[in-house]
Amino acid sequence: MTDNFAHRANDWDQPSKIEMTTIFADALMREITLEKQWKALEIGAGTGLVGLQLLPKLSTVVFEDTSEAMLNVLKQKLTGDEAVEIVHGEVFEYTKQDIDLVFSCMAFHHIPDIDSTLKHLYNITNEGAKIVVGDLRTEDGSFHRFEAIPHKGFDTDELAAKFTQAGFKVLSTTTYNTLKRERVPGVMSAYDQFMLIATK
Repeated sequence: MTDNFAHRANDWDQPSKIEMTTIFADALMREITLEKQWKALEIGAGTGLVGLQLLPKLSTVVFEDTSEAMLNVLKQKLTGDEAVEIVHGEVFEYTKQDIDLVFSCMAFHHIPDIDSTLKHLYNITNEGAKIVVGDLRTEDGSFHRFEAIPHKGFDTDELAAKFTQAGFKVLSTTTYNTLKRERVPGVMSAYDQFMLIATK
């Protein structure tokens, strides 16, 4: 498995990334009351910028990422006392059916097969589990500087339909933030971020 983030991992925790993930974590906690007994799974956890913010309010967080380099940065932040599990690989590597909350910030657009992923999430979550996805609304590809990635954001109606097809009930889809980035020299572009919340 190629680690596409290996060259960026050590410099990942920039102020813009910290701000973006904090906005997501705050929006999630406004919408969902976290419960201390919950076990959570973060898809595309990276260096743990979201999950480490939520961990004090949860029982355990499973940090999943395909990038070993990003997870190594996360491990350096841990003291050894935290209730965490680390999964290096695709989310399909996690097979226990014990998850109460799944969350993902800006990682879904890197997942090639959304349908299979959602079916797997249905299989590993408890009844009543919440799924929270934060990602880009459909954009022209400029956010990733026209790199080849699986999804140039999402049409949220289409994504919601995929959640429904997998067996989840979609509770809400809202725009929670707008990122402003200079991707083309001299041009500031705006990219809306949506939050989709579903339950099993």
